[in-house]
Amino acid sequence: MKTVSLKIDDSIFGETEKILSSIRIPRNRYINEAIEFYNKVQKRQILEKRLKNESNLVKNESLTVLKDFERIDYAD
Repeated sequence: MKTVSLKIDDSIFGETEKILSSIRIPRNRYINEAIEFYNKVQKRQILEKRLKNESNLVKNESLTVLKDFERIDYAD
């Protein structure tokens, strides 16, 4: 396990302390779970962007192929 030192805004720290006192889990566990959740959100957003880009590439190629097929149909 790695040790990390970080600075937290006073308002976020205060809110976190209030939550921790009511749910009774260690601050370290809470922060680890929060980072793990945020990492999952970021991975999904990265994947979504990648899929959109790839989808656009395929869409453009598909439209080109469709136009080619339409030209073939009209030639017959």
